[in-house]
Amino acid sequence: MTYTAGRLFVGGEWVEPGGGHYDVIDPASEQVVGPAPEASKEQVRDAARAAADAFGPWSRTRPEERAAILDRAADLMQRDFAANAEVAQAESGATSATARGMQVAVGVARFRRYAKGALEPVEQGLPPQINEAGPMGKAGVVGALALRRPVGVVTCITSYNNPWANPAGKVAPALAMGNTVVVKPAPQDPLSVYRMAAALEEAGVPPGVVNVVSGASAEVGQAAVEAPEVDMVSFTGSTAVGQAIGEVCGRSMKRQLMELGGKGAAIVFGDADLDSAVAGIGTTYAFYSGQICTAPTRALVHRSVYDAFVEKLRGYIGFMKVGDPRAKGTVVGPVISAAHRDRVESYVELGRKEGATVVAGGERPDGDGLGTGFYVAPTLLADCTNDMRVVREEIFGPVVAVVPFDGDEDEAVALADDSDYGLIDYVWSGDVAKAFRVARRLRAGGVGVNTIARNMEAPFGGFKKSGVGRDVGSYALHAYSELQSIVWPG
Repeated sequence: MTYTAGRLFVGGEWVEPGGGHYDVIDPASEQVVGPAPEASKEQVRDAARAAADAFGPWSRTRPEERAAILDRAADLMQRDFAANAEVAQAESGATSATARGMQVAVGVARFRRYAKGALEPVEQGLPPQINEAGPMGKAGVVGALALRRPVGVVTCITSYNNPWANPAGKVAPALAMGNTVVVKPAPQDPLSVYRMAAALEEAGVPPGVVNVVSGASAEVGQAAVEAPEVDMVSFTGSTAVGQAIGEVCGRSMKRQLMELGGKGAAIVFGDADLDSAVAGIGTTYAFYSGQICTAPTRALVHRSVYDAFVEKLRGYIGFMKVGDPRAKGTVVGPVISAAHRDRVESYVELGRKEGATVVAGGERPDGDGLGTGFYVAPTLLADCTNDMRVVREEIFGPVVAVVPFDGDEDEAVALADDSDYGLIDYVWSGDVAKAFRVARRLRAGGVGVNTIARNMEAPFGGFKKSGVGRDVGSYALHAYSELQSIVWPG
């Protein structure tokens, strides 16, 4: 079955792309899913101008009106749930459970969440200040109000690992706050974002409020960042690309929200529940075939339980069926492309050369149905040290490196923090007080204590090279707003 996006969504119109089309490839079958439009630089500017023209009226709409549109959009996405999940699976290679439960369902939930978010208070009264008489005037009382205001035009550049949840997590809170958006989807799987735009159009979003411009060329994203009408850039992707975007934003003082790379450290102390730790860390191999920045891909394991941990994790891999993401029982589908498969495999080979022991995986998987598709065997690297590149660099695939440590909390924290990244770390210990003590010391935007679960109202973002700013829950509404103060004589 072929899905056709075919046209850009600019200023409320579906327009033919100036740069023609390129093929979206199914990572499981290597077949063409459908054509995606390639925007010209001028069409990206048109999108930015349309968003700027729409900003004034949209930012002045009643919050109830914005909430109603977001809620209707969620209803329409849910109405077409099966078709949406089918497209998401075809272009991302996600398993059926992931495409339905972690992609489309989360995308719908985020639109519903920010329909409610549009109604959250944006004003905070501050205590009055008593001013003495002086050069600035007579003595008096000055009242103050802190008011959250929309930023303006937001360019949203999304990642390929989740073509529904990631753009929804940007577009929905941005619209709820009264911003307008230019969305640049990941080139590998943009078709889902056009389906999202179609739902918003049907829900009644005014022309120009939402614009979608795709392209395989880096020039499309660059134009969406550089456009003078753009006030803010929200980006999810690699640290290297985020740094380049940050340089452009810095020159014109555009606001930024960056969710970048990760190399999550999972500290496993000697008193940990190993089965719980193994199950948590083992999910690295499942969600998105390891293509997830929150994965605990560095396991720092106390020597007293190191051998038992490695053996249990090796056994866990046996339950991770690799295969066609549409087949029942598949846990690990393909990675996004042949180029990315080659990159992941090159890291495994590098790990061998660096002295790591390949306990499991390390070879391209074979079997029925695996002759085509970009599959990578889940790989466990043991006997690693913190100076190895496979431990320090983000691989973004189903590869876990295990590093033993002999000391106490200080050594564990030092190892975990010896990284350029600081997105999400994890601590497993039977002593909850110790686990929380260690969690507070880690330089990471989030820490899971005896769990890989997330609270979807908790702030999300990273320290160091893992990003700038926080979103999720009400924090996303803050991220897509500016604070304005208003004062008056009491």
